[in-house]
Amino acid sequence: MLGVLGILLALGLLMFMAYKGYSVIFFAPVFALMAAVLSGMVLLPTYTEIFLPNLANYVKVYFPFFLLGAVFGKAMEESGAAAAIAKAIVKKLGSKQAMLSVVLACAILTYGGVSLFVVAFAVYPFAASIFREADIPKRLVPATIALGAFTFTMDALPGTPQIQNSIPMKFFNTDLYAAPVFGTLGAIMIFGLGLAYLEWRRRKAQANGEGYGNHTKQEPEVIDDKGLPNALLSTIPLVAVLVVTLILQKVVFPHWDIASWATRAPYNMDKAGLIGTMNNWALMVGLLVGIIIALVINPPRIKGNVAKAINAGAIGSLLAVMNTGSEVGFGNVIASLPGFHSISQALMNIKGGGSPLLSEAVTVNVLAGVTGSASGGMSIALNTFGKDYLAWGQRAGISPELLHRVAAMSSGGMDTLPHNGAVITLLAITGLTHKQAYKDIFALTLLKIATPFVLIGLTSVFHFV
Repeated sequence: MLGVLGILLALGLLMFMAYKGYSVIFFAPVFALMAAVLSGMVLLPTYTEIFLPNLANYVKVYFPFFLLGAVFGKAMEESGAAAAIAKAIVKKLGSKQAMLSVVLACAILTYGGVSLFVVAFAVYPFAASIFREADIPKRLVPATIALGAFTFTMDALPGTPQIQNSIPMKFFNTDLYAAPVFGTLGAIMIFGLGLAYLEWRRRKAQANGEGYGNHTKQEPEVIDDKGLPNALLSTIPLVAVLVVTLILQKVVFPHWDIASWATRAPYNMDKAGLIGTMNNWALMVGLLVGIIIALVINPPRIKGNVAKAINAGAIGSLLAVMNTGSEVGFGNVIASLPGFHSISQALMNIKGGGSPLLSEAVTVNVLAGVTGSASGGMSIALNTFGKDYLAWGQRAGISPELLHRVAAMSSGGMDTLPHNGAVITLLAITGLTHKQAYKDIFALTLLKIATPFVLIGLTSVFHFV
């Protein structure tokens, strides 16, 4: 009983400290070790033999995606390509479709591989400007950006190069385009219902006489068109990431006898997981090609800023991967405690009509909520139960592709609780507080949580993937 209370106390304290703006890199191990001591485990061995190895393994596997994704985002930012795309969409649709404009701008950038954080920075100036012009309450800006960047293009749409869609490849030997029908239907549901909710909130606020409001904190300056590249030209790096990754995953790598050398010394790679590893390589190459194109499409603006884009992206990726890695270390310490064993057993006993999908969706959601991280929670869930879900799926006739998509979409559910790093960053960018703006983000969180469960129910009836 004390062990379970220790887990709940550690989670509550981590959420509280993150909410207050303290670094999880420092406090994740502190509260993980507190829970371990309350469970009767030894302090220092827990830190050096459980927390640190799991942090290091996460960094080893996923650091290239954080690094290349962050550098790609900064290259798009410094070249003006991200701003050009966002401004073109906003201008095309106008203030009457302010919310749709912002959602589409975020969605295009995110689906093209730009980091969620970079998208928030790039789109916010235009979002604030068009919301002010349309007299829409500023408190709705964070939720609108979140719908475009943190939801359907992050993990639902097949092909998205975001890390939440790449993690399951390692466990299920799948690719970024796994379960396209399931993912596309989920994306349509989230986009349609999310936008309808935000428009309802806008109409309700304006009916009550509430406008943009008087704000002084983090109010952006008017964006100057000078030096921005052509909007259509700016989409080439985004398209390149998707196309190169697809060609390598579907055409090139399957016809190479990579196993002949990869499974031998000095590499000694596991043949069973080779497909997932090759798909990871494809995404790395795709992002690298996108970076190169982003750096050359607008020479006048990028001149003198190449080092800035690479250095800023590299430094930013270190903070992002260490934050997530620390949360993964925290979650794995929790997962090793006796009190968690009863919880995990209960999660695995969720049968869902003999299918592993319901159990997987609940487990990934819960652990994403525990860590406050979609990628961190999913990594822990699949490291712990991935082989079990794969074997269970084979017995139940569930494809690995569907397991991939359910895991990815479920990771983006409870992750956006108040202690989530992306939520805290987004509110800081917009100059708003949890009290002012989190209510509408939480509504989208509930929608995101519900979507995979609805689709799992439909899949059991109509048997689509």
